[in-house]
Amino acid sequence: MPTLTATNSLSTKLATIEPHIGNTPLLRIEGFHDNENVQIFAKLEWKQLSGSVKARAAYNIIKNAILENKLTPDKILLDASSGNTGIAYATIGKELGLNVTILLPENASSERKEILKSLGAEIIYTSKFGGTDEAQDAAKELAERYPEKYFYADQYSNENNWKAHYHGTAEEIIHEKPQLDYFIAGLGTTGTFVGTSRKLKEYNTNIQTIALQPDFALHALEGWKHLETVTVPKIYDETIADRILEVNTLISHQYIAKFYEYYGFPISPSSAANIAGAVQLAKQIEKGTIITILPDNADKYGDVIKKNMSYD
Repeated sequence: MPTLTATNSLSTKLATIEPHIGNTPLLRIEGFHDNENVQIFAKLEWKQLSGSVKARAAYNIIKNAILENKLTPDKILLDASSGNTGIAYATIGKELGLNVTILLPENASSERKEILKSLGAEIIYTSKFGGTDEAQDAAKELAERYPEKYFYADQYSNENNWKAHYHGTAEEIIHEKPQLDYFIAGLGTTGTFVGTSRKLKEYNTNIQTIALQPDFALHALEGWKHLETVTVPKIYDETIADRILEVNTLISHQYIAKFYEYYGFPISPSSAANIAGAVQLAKQIEKGTIITILPDNADKYGDVIKKNMSYD
């Protein structure tokens, strides 16, 4: 059994990490549509620990597991990830002195694999054909086989995933843009969309929440879910979205180059897809303020970025 001193030590270390989670800047997105009565803003989520929006959920999951004595120094944090959540777990785990094991589809980018290795995480690869669904099944099986060894974080079912955005992302948006009209974001674990939307709806029932998903099953938006053809995350609430828009991978990738040309720095495919969705929405409405999320920048997507950029 872990000692009380060890548990208190983890709690103390958590307090030093918390200031580096969330509180990301809001950027006005200009130059991508011609409706002067519509404004688009985006949260730059890589401006926090571990470099992605997943820092929020990973921290909240780890924090609550420690406080509830489910994650202790003698247990390994285990979960399935397409990359970013795994990196967030590993980054926070390294700060806390905890071991981390990630079930990762083998087609994850080389950058993500190298980052995970550099952070000391154990990687167990699953088939690229099974995606994160297969990785989840493998993680669950491992956790059930060795319950004394692992704390299974289970980000797709863990309520602390969406709660991180309910208490964090949404509160920040309300503070930064209290007069927003639309919130739009892609569906992966669905935590960002569900948690943020749920809080925004409580704040103002007139706010429209729009979910984005790929336009067909065989897409190339890593981490995104085409809900009709995958295992729907347990934390997803189908009543939250006022509607769902579909985005095309090719069109989304084109926004990587467009964004770089306008702003001078490259973004990830997921961020580009959220911009593509926001622009699609801007063309459908007469006026309003749209808020979206840029989950991460291009640091972890070398091959994809090179294919979609006009520079080396």
